[in-house]
Amino acid sequence: MSKYSEVFRPNVLVTALAGPMALMAMQGAAAQEAAPATLAATPPAASRSVQQLQDVTVKAVREDGYKVDQAESPKFTAPLLDTPKSVTIVPAEVIQQSGSVTLQDALRTTPGITFGAGEGGNPLGDRPFIRGFDSGASIFVDGARDAGSQTRDTFNIENIEVIKGPSSAYGGKGSVGGMINIVSKLPTKENFVQGSVGIGTDAYKRATVDGNYVLNDNTGLRLNAMAMDANTPGREAVGGHSWGFAPSVTFGLNSPTKVTLSYYHLQGRDMPDYSIPYARPSATATKANPVGPANVDRNNFYGLTSRDFRETQTDIATAIVQHEFSEKLTFRNTTRWGRSSNDYIVTNPDDSRGNVPNGFVYRSSKNRDSSTDTLINQTDFIAKFDTGRLKHSMLFGFEFSRDDTDNTPYNVVPGATGTTCNTALLNSGDCTSLYNPNPGAVWTGRVGKMGYTQTTKTDTRAVYLFDTVELTRQWLINGGVRYDSYRTTSATPAYTNPNTNAAVAAVNLANNSSFFNYQAGIVYKPVDIGSIYLSYGTASTPPGTSNGDGSDNLSAQVQNLDPERSRAWELGTKWDLLGKRLSLTGAIFQIEKNNARVAVDANTTANVGKQEVRGFELGFAGSVTDKWNLFGGYTYLDSELKDNGPQSANAANNGNQFPNTPKNSFSLWSTYQVLPALTVGGGAYYVSKVYGNPANSTYVPAYWRFDAMAAYRVNKNLTLQLNIQNLFDKTYYTKAFTTHYAALAPGRFGMLTANFRF
Repeated sequence: MSKYSEVFRPNVLVTALAGPMALMAMQGAAAQEAAPATLAATPPAASRSVQQLQDVTVKAVREDGYKVDQAESPKFTAPLLDTPKSVTIVPAEVIQQSGSVTLQDALRTTPGITFGAGEGGNPLGDRPFIRGFDSGASIFVDGARDAGSQTRDTFNIENIEVIKGPSSAYGGKGSVGGMINIVSKLPTKENFVQGSVGIGTDAYKRATVDGNYVLNDNTGLRLNAMAMDANTPGREAVGGHSWGFAPSVTFGLNSPTKVTLSYYHLQGRDMPDYSIPYARPSATATKANPVGPANVDRNNFYGLTSRDFRETQTDIATAIVQHEFSEKLTFRNTTRWGRSSNDYIVTNPDDSRGNVPNGFVYRSSKNRDSSTDTLINQTDFIAKFDTGRLKHSMLFGFEFSRDDTDNTPYNVVPGATGTTCNTALLNSGDCTSLYNPNPGAVWTGRVGKMGYTQTTKTDTRAVYLFDTVELTRQWLINGGVRYDSYRTTSATPAYTNPNTNAAVAAVNLANNSSFFNYQAGIVYKPVDIGSIYLSYGTASTPPGTSNGDGSDNLSAQVQNLDPERSRAWELGTKWDLLGKRLSLTGAIFQIEKNNARVAVDANTTANVGKQEVRGFELGFAGSVTDKWNLFGGYTYLDSELKDNGPQSANAANNGNQFPNTPKNSFSLWSTYQVLPALTVGGGAYYVSKVYGNPANSTYVPAYWRFDAMAAYRVNKNLTLQLNIQNLFDKTYYTKAFTTHYAALAPGRFGMLTANFRF
C-alpha cells in the first residue's frame, strides 16, 4: 500500500528495545560487581591518578540543582561566570525530570525562545526564535552546524547550550538572536547501564537505554537507543512513531591522544498537523482588528489521513581527534558527515481561501521531499600562555563546510476544481466542515511529483580566534573574531509543468559574500563568586543562509545583496551564591539591524530596513538548599520594526512588534526532596501574545501552562517517575503563522516512567 493512500496508524516499536535493554542491564550489573576486582589489579600510577580525580566536582555541581559552570564548546575560553555573554545551559537532569522528549520540549524551560511555524518553502521542523530572530539555521551539535530541517529527539542529548545575542563570531552565518549547541552523550570513564521504560495516556510508549562500558584503560564504548509510539494529547488523529540509536567509541581515554568515533541515526513517521485556521482570512485583518485562531473544538483535525504523511530520517557520522601536546597546548579536529531527509504532505487548513466564516475549510496541501547532505571539518588549537603579567586562554581555528540540499516537490492535484467550498469539493474530500471535520474522508485527488529537483549548495571557509586575557584577578578581557568566505548557489532545471504542459525556464542563482564578525567584552569581578560585564557582538546573514531548507532562501530579488549586519550591546552580571550551588544571572541588551532586506518596490529588494530589539532577562540555575532545586528565568523583549522600506504596504508596519516575539516570557522548573526516597516538582511557563506577521494582524493569545512531577526511588537501581504535562488541560497555541493557521499545543498528558541505573 502506498504511503499516500494508507490510513495512518502508529506502530508499536518500543518492544524492540526490551531484549537489548535486559541484556545491557545484566551486563551492567555484572560489570558493577566486577569493578572492584578490576580496580584492585594495580593499574599504573598515572592511571590511578586519573581515576582518583575523575570529575567528582562536576558530578556534585550537576546534582546540586542543574548548575553547569563551563560550556562544552572550546570557543568559550573561560568559565561561564567569566564569559561576557548570556549563556543558558539546559542540563540532562531538567530534560529528564520535565519529561522532555524533543528539542522543543526541552527549550520550553528557557525563556526568550519561541518556535516558528513551517509552511510552504519554510519546512516543518525545529525553528527556534531567540531574542526575536529566526535561529533555525543556527543549531549545532558538538560545535558543528546541524543543517537540514529536522525534529530532534532528546535521547542522545547530554545538555543544551543556548548562546544568546548576535553570535556569528562563534558560529558563522546567521545567529542574529543567538545559537543552540546540542552536546551529545559520548563515552566516559565509568561503567553504567541506565535507561527508561514509560507508558502514558494517548497511547504513549517510550523506551530508552544508555550503556557505557570501559573496555580497558584507554577505550570506552557507549550506546544510546530509543523507540517511541505516541498520539498527540487532544488531537486524536495526530500521532507518530520514531526510533533511533547512537553508538560511540573513544580510544585513548587516559592518554594524550584521544579519538572519538560516533554515529547517530533517527527516523520517524507521523501525521503532520497544521492545527487550527484563523477565524477569518488574514487579508481582512488589521492591527486594530487582528484575527486569532477559530473558536472550534481543539480535537478538530482538518488533514486527510488518506493523503497526509511525514517521514524523516537523520544520519550523522563524526570523528573527533584530540591531542594534548602539553597541559597548555591542545589540538582538536572534528570531521562530520550528515544527511537529513524531510518528506511530507500536510494540509494547510483553508489557506486563506475565505471559507472559514462560512463554516467550511478548504484542504490546501503543502509538501516537500528534501534531503540535506553536510560535510564539515573543523580544526582548533587551544593554548594557555602568559605574556608578561597577562594570562591568556586562547583558541585558534579554521573550518571548511559544504551543505547540499535537494528538494523535489510533490504535485498534489485536487479531486475537484475551485477553492470555494461547494458540494463537489465536499464530495471529493478537498473541503470539510469547520466544526465537524472528517479526517478519514475519501479523497479523490492524486499525488505525483513536479518533475524537477531544486539543488542548493553552500560552501563556507572560515578562520577564527578567541582569547580571554586575565589582566588581574578582578579584570578580564574576552574577545573573538571570525572571517567567513561564503558562496551559495541554487539551481532549478527547465521542466514541463505536469498540470498545464507549459514549459518552465531554468533558474540559476548565486551569492558570494565575505564577512568579519566580532565578539568583545570586559569583565570585572568584585569578588571571586561574582562578575559584571559589558560586551559587544555582531552577526552577518547573507542571502540563502538556510541553504534551501529554511526561511532564508535565495531568490532573484536577493541574490546580489550584501549580508544583513546586526550588532548588540549587553550589560550583565553573574553570581554563584550559596556555596556556588546557585547561579543567578541578569542582563540588559539591545540588538540592531540597520541594513535589513526589505522590498522597495514590487520587483526590488534592498538592504535599507531597520530592526531593533531591546530587553532584559533574569536567570537562575542550581539549588537553594540540599533538597530544593531551581531552573528558569524571565525575559522581556521590546521589539520594533523601525523601517520596513518605502513600499506603502510595508511602511504601514513601521513601529510594529516582531513576529514570533512575545514581550514577556517566564519559565520555572523546580524540584523538592520531600523524603529521602520521594521528590516532587513542577513547571510553570508563561508566554505573552505572539503576532504571526509584521502587520501584527494575526496572533495567538498569551497563556500559562503548568506541569507536575513526582519521583519515588524504589532502590538504588530503580526510580518511578510520574509526569503530568499541561496539568489543567489549557488550550493554547505555540506558533502563529503569518497567514492561514495557528499551531495548537498538546492537551493534558500523563506518563509513568521507570528509570533504572546499574
